[in-house]
Amino acid sequence: MKKYEKVEFVINKLEELYPVVPIPLDHKDPYTLLIAVLLSAQCTDQRVNKITPKLFEKAENPEAMIRLSIDEIRAIIKPCGLSPRKSKAIFELSQILVDRFGAEVPENFKDLESLPGVGHKTASVVMSQAFGYPAFPVDTHIHRLIYRWGLSTGKNVETTEKDCKRLFPEELWNKLHLQIIFFGREYCKARPHNAEQCPICSRIGRASLFS
Repeated sequence: MKKYEKVEFVINKLEELYPVVPIPLDHKDPYTLLIAVLLSAQCTDQRVNKITPKLFEKAENPEAMIRLSIDEIRAIIKPCGLSPRKSKAIFELSQILVDRFGAEVPENFKDLESLPGVGHKTASVVMSQAFGYPAFPVDTHIHRLIYRWGLSTGKNVETTEKDCKRLFPEELWNKLHLQIIFFGREYCKARPHNAEQCPICSRIGRASLFS
């Protein structure tokens, strides 16, 4: 199967399986999404969704967050892991939002990525899911699957993101990256993985190498 045929097959199969894709992290606005994405680093979305209601009950906006101490934030988010680093980042980015951005989450990559604890992937999620800007956030599921399907060299997430943006139509990016995440969790896990039973790997790519 040629690469353009693989791309078409992936798009059609994912649309068949996931015609509607919810945003995995519970939130109500760009700020609460930003905090949830930051917390999701090396933590499951399910756990984050259990912790954020407790945090947002005390502070659901930057002004309220900086009225908490870093230790108070840390105590709440501890189950998410990396709590010393994450609590410091949450407090500091909230202070910056108040001081520099009128307590609003900036709607551009440069300013988002200047915030403590916010890398390109986190910024991409916020730009995509909060503001509707075309972006293709690459997490471990997407990085693994795009390589597994023979659509990228898999050298690093930066290369995978560039390849995804080159191969897939821009108007599909925001939905497609979520579809791939859901597919990876349900059908195409890292280990164990039975390529013959996978709806996509059974048809395309380097699947046999990973079975």
